[in-house]
Amino acid sequence: MSTTQATKNCITLKGSAQLIVEYLKFSVNSILFQRGIYPAESFESTQQYGLTLLLSRDPKIEEFLRNVLHQTQEWLAKNMISKISMVITNAHTKEVLECWDFKMHPELGDGETGDISKLTSSKELKRIQSEIRDVMRQISATITYLPLLDCICTFDIMIYTLRNCDIPESWDETGAIVIQNAQAVQLRSFSTGLHKVETIVNYKMTS
Repeated sequence: MSTTQATKNCITLKGSAQLIVEYLKFSVNSILFQRGIYPAESFESTQQYGLTLLLSRDPKIEEFLRNVLHQTQEWLAKNMISKISMVITNAHTKEVLECWDFKMHPELGDGETGDISKLTSSKELKRIQSEIRDVMRQISATITYLPLLDCICTFDIMIYTLRNCDIPESWDETGAIVIQNAQAVQLRSFSTGLHKVETIVNYKMTS
């Protein structure tokens, strides 16, 4: 006689952090491609969230994102991050032209424990990925009406922590990002049940 037991879908803080880092990887790459920061031929297409998305195959960009996102995942799993910013600057003048903010808000999930390390969410993965897909589509739509970047640009990623934490030796602390004559567009948010992620693009209005 065999018995079966229904298992509840369970996302931990580490799992939530992994889902968000995956979103960040695809959104950053999508922005780099669609804003023309790097040559189109240095990207290749892949399927994710039911969409065709692009990933850079430039070894330097891959290594940079891998290091940043590894640290992001580690801190996010401990709820130590309030915001991550992707900053696009004019390579010659260093003027900030665009800043994509990914704001992180901790949530209680199923709220069955007071221990933050044991929090879980029973939100279905398909639903989370559907919400992320909607955000990715909105990023693509938003980019079509942002001002043209008609200069050589570079990008950087900044992580804003909630409290003091061990900073890797190769990292530097930085100040606030300022965009002159800025406008902002609030995009959709998505939630894992343990983190809510808001995406906002701030950009310089052309005169």
